[in-house]
Order: sequence, then C-alpha cells, then structure tokens
Amino acid sequence: MKFIWEYITAKKGLFYKSLLILSSSILILYIFPLGGQFKYEFQKGRVWQYPDFYSPFDFSILKSDIEFKKDQEEVLNNLKPYLNADQKLKNEIVKNYSKEFPGFFASISNPQDIDSLYTYGQQLLGEIYYYGVLPPNFIHKGNSDILLIQGQSEISINISELFKSETLFEYISDRLEDSKLNKYEDIYKDLFFEIITPNVSISRNFYETSKQQALQNISRSRGFVASGEFIVAKGEVLNEDTFEKLNSLRNEFTLQKDDKNFVWIQVGYSILIILIFTLLLLFLFTYRHLIYEDNRKLTFIFFNILTVISAVTLTVNFNTDYVFAVPICILPLIIKAFFDARLGLFTHVLTVLLLGFIVPNSFEFVFLQITAGIISIQSVAQLYRRANLFISVGQIVFVYLIGYIAFTTIQEGSILKISFTPLALFFLNGLLMLFVQPLIYIYERVFRLVSDVSLLEMTDTNSILLKELSDKAPGTFHHSLQVANIAEAAANEIGANSLLVRVGALYHDIGKLTAPMYFSENQTIGFSPHERLTPKESANIIIDHVSEGIKIAKKHNLPNLVVDFIETHHGTSLVYFFYKKQEELYPDELNMEDFRYKGPKPFSKETAILMMADAVEAASKSLKNPDITQLQEFVDKIIDGKMSEQQFNSSDITFAEIETVKNVLFKKLINVYQLRVEYPE
Repeated sequence: MKFIWEYITAKKGLFYKSLLILSSSILILYIFPLGGQFKYEFQKGRVWQYPDFYSPFDFSILKSDIEFKKDQEEVLNNLKPYLNADQKLKNEIVKNYSKEFPGFFASISNPQDIDSLYTYGQQLLGEIYYYGVLPPNFIHKGNSDILLIQGQSEISINISELFKSETLFEYISDRLEDSKLNKYEDIYKDLFFEIITPNVSISRNFYETSKQQALQNISRSRGFVASGEFIVAKGEVLNEDTFEKLNSLRNEFTLQKDDKNFVWIQVGYSILIILIFTLLLLFLFTYRHLIYEDNRKLTFIFFNILTVISAVTLTVNFNTDYVFAVPICILPLIIKAFFDARLGLFTHVLTVLLLGFIVPNSFEFVFLQITAGIISIQSVAQLYRRANLFISVGQIVFVYLIGYIAFTTIQEGSILKISFTPLALFFLNGLLMLFVQPLIYIYERVFRLVSDVSLLEMTDTNSILLKELSDKAPGTFHHSLQVANIAEAAANEIGANSLLVRVGALYHDIGKLTAPMYFSENQTIGFSPHERLTPKESANIIIDHVSEGIKIAKKHNLPNLVVDFIETHHGTSLVYFFYKKQEELYPDELNMEDFRYKGPKPFSKETAILMMADAVEAASKSLKNPDITQLQEFVDKIIDGKMSEQQFNSSDITFAEIETVKNVLFKKLINVYQLRVEYPE
C-alpha cells in the first residue's frame, strides 16, 4: 500500500492530467446533443460528389424554416380569439335594474303601464346581455370570429354580435322607434346609462393555451421518403428539394439514439474528444513545457475550452439559428493574453473541431471560426490598448460577414437571397467579444495569472515598490530604468515579449533595497563599505541581493513571471571582482563556489535578454571615453563571456537572436556615450 501511495505521489502530475482529460471528456459527453453522424457533407447548389444515393430507411421530409414559419402565421391568423363574458356581473346588473327602475319611472301612476315598461326594459336588457357588452374603445384586430366563454359553456360568434358601449344607445333608439313606448326613450337611456357595465374581456389564458396547442399541432414534415427510394445521383447539383431531403435524413441520423447503437456512438465521441485533449497536451509537452508542468495553467486552459463548448451547446439546444452569436473568438484572445499567440490559435482550432460535431452546416461553421480565429490572433498585438481591441473585433466581424456572404452566394446562387438575421448575429458576436477585458481581469484574480494589462500597471514608476527603490537606492533605480529601455528595444528586435522584459528589468534589482550602499551605483565618491569586509563577505552581500529580491517580491505579491527575472538575471555567473580579490589576498582559501550566484540560469528569451542588458549596462560604467571600436569589442566580450559560461543553454534563444541583441546593445551604448561613426578621409 505504501508503495502504491509513493508511486501515485511521484506521478501526481500525470494523474492530475489524466483526471483533467477524463472529467472534461465526461462533461462534454454529458452536454453534447449526442446522436449519429451523417457520413456525407453537402451544400445547396453544390455538386453531389458521392455515389448514387438511396434512402437507408423511412424518414419524413422536414419543412424548411420559411415553410414552417408560414404555417405558423397561417395558424395564428385563423386562430379565434377568446373573450370571457362575466355572468356574475350580468346578474348584478339585472338586480340593479329592478332596484333602479322605480326611481326613473316614478311619474307613472298606472300599474299596468309600469308593468309594461318594466317588462320591456327587462327584455332590452336581456337582448343587450345575451352575449355581452364590450368595454369602451375596444379594438379588435384579426379574425372577426371569436370564441365566447359564458360560465361553463363556449360558443362561437362574430364579434359584431357583441354590443359596444358607443353604439348601445343607438340600438335602444332603434328598438323604441316603432314602439308605443318611444316617448319613454330618454328615460330608458338615462336608466341604462346608470346600470349598463361592460362584462366582456379578452381571456389571455385561454387564448395562449389554444395558441400553444395549435402551434404544437403543426406538422414539421411535408412529405415522406420510403426506404430504398432514390434521392440523388452522382454529379447532380443539389436543388432545394433534394437538399431538404438530405438535410432531413441528416437530422434523422443525429436524433437516432436506439439502445443498440447509442453506446457505440458514445464510444466514438469519447475517443474523438480524448484525442483532441491528448493533442493539446502533446503540443504543450513539446512546445510549452513550462505550461504543461503547471497544473493551474492547464486547468485554466481546459476551463476556457469547456466554457466555450458549453455556451455553444446551450445555444444549439435552444435555437441553432443563434449559434453565430456566441463569441467563440474570445478563447484565442484570452489564451494569447496570458500565454502566446501560437497556443491561442492551436487551442482555438481544436475547440472548433470539437464543436463541428454538434453544429449544423459544420463545414461552414468550422471555416468561419478558424478564419476568424486567425484574424483575432494576428490583429491584436497589444490587447491592453482599448483601440486595438476595437480594431480586432471589427476585423473579426468583417471576416464573419464576408465569409457568410460568400457561402450564401455559393449555396443560393444569388447574393439577393442573403438573410439579414445572421448578419445581425455577427454584430452581436462582436459586441460580446468586447467583454474579453473584464474576463481577463476576473481570470487574473481567480487563477492568479498575469496578463499584459497587469504588466502595464507594473511599469508605473510611481508604484510603492519602485518609489521606495527610487528613494533608498537612486543609483539602482536609474540603472534599472536604463536596463529596461535597452532590454525592451532588444526584445522588440527578436520578437520577444517586450512588455514582460521591461517589467522584469524594472524589478530585477529590488533586492538591493536591503543594503543599497554596498552596491557601487549607490555609493558616494571615495567611500565603499566593502573596504571593511573580506572579499568573501562582500561577495555574499552581493549574491544575497537575488534571494532578498525574491523575498521582497513575494512580500509585495509580485507575480512569479517577475520573480523569474529576479532569480535568473545573474544565472550562475561569478562575482568576478571579489573572486579575483580573494585570489589575490587569500589564495589558500579560494573556493570558486563561494563567489558564484546560486542560479538558476535564464530559461526563456526574455530572461536571457535581461541578463545580457544588465551585464552590459552595469559594466559600461567602467568605460572611460571609449570609441566605436572599443564599444563593439566591449559588448562582444561581455556577451561572449556569458555564452562561454553556458548561461543561455537553458533558454530558447538562438545564436542569430543573440547577435541581434548584441547590435541593439551596441547602438544603445553609442547613444549613451554620444559617439559618432568616424568617416574615412
């Protein structure tokens, strides 16, 4: 048991990566709309390049979106609205009539006349409320046939059979005109004005229920294809009818989840998903080994892939028409912001390939997303600049638009048949991509990563740490600024991360804050505290500025990327001055390791550039009125010395790039010493 635990502990990195792949694959399998895949790719207006094709089984021909929408509109136009007649209110009005009648006809003394008037009014009231009274200014659009709910019954009538408040008194006048009671018209009108209340209203619940039932009853199919029926011949151009048949068949394949084949479909999907994630890990292992070894960064990459896949899957399940509104290109932008463009593009391509299994028109989708991803990677050089982000988003949207128009033109055979809905979705996609900057900020806090935005903030020389360096060690601060300028220029020349180099240069010597006067750039003329120390003691103080710098950096929560520069800017080189002094004064006690920095050596282009810039800038202070030739020899001597010590063996910098850095350093020193090239006489 102990052996097993020790083995697991030793291989914990591999176990974590395996668990990461397994859990991610299970999650994707869970959210994927799993089904069979039609093995042929096809597009409307294109030639069928495969053999003659016959239906493998019975299936229904699905209606196109346009046909289905027409059916929906027709159903809604023919749908009778529901109105509700309040019977309780009607009964209350009848009671009010009996109550109010004597008051309005008090001048009538003959009982027979009163009975006749009462009965006639009651008859009028019954006619008015036979169906009911609409509220004032009631407006009805659409079908004039309605369904009227009266208590427990439901009757179909024309809306004209209902009384309107505006025409009620006109009806009373017409009824009384040929009657013996016409002289009582004004009294009846006054009475009815007092008691008549609208009792008919629209029944939203009944209408919505009826509407939903009617829409659900609409058939999605418009025909039927029997098993073995001929569909398309090789070389035939796919017209709309043939395309709809093939599209319907593809949907049938996607929906197939029979017990006998569903397990195998899941197995197939699992293999493909695991293959994609394995390719990603192989890429990281080969080209980005530091990221491969960092489980936190791996988790971050997988998290973003799963987030994009989840967003697309939810959209597909809701409505496939909105799939192009999902800002998939946020993925390469985020990966590039924290790592590099190559990894961003590789991750994006693998993610899009996975999504190609679940989206309709997968070839079109994959083509558009990969091209947009390439543009997003190439266009954003400095994401922390807001203008650059807007420009990049604009370029991505433009590629989407051009690509979609081209595909639609090919499929429809005319540019006039382009739908404007996808175009609007592309613009929505662009707006959503603008949220990449807030996302980067959140990810920095959650995953403790560093983006260019954070690096830019760290270049502020008014920050607490740099301000302290400027106050307590002004010489070191000035040296750091000089190194930062030189290193940044060199990084730009060889395509390294210039912003990262600049930040690393600004903070690389913060360890000198613990004992600033022991470093020559901070010493006053004619005094050095090293005069009271042995060479070994002096060397220890000089060497310790690296470890002290690491402590200060961690105390101020500087990111590990910056700590790397502090740790590696001297590599394993010698404190040469005090080594030679020890050799001169105490040759019997000479031990080279006592005068050597603890390392590690630079392990990236950026850290290698800083070592070269720092060494050259610091050593250049010893030059007295040099000429062009002396400066060139000086730079070559310093850099070649570092190379002979094998300080750059662990970094990925090439000999050609080192020569480029040499030239930059040489030109910078020329500017410092204000030298001019001597022209021949």
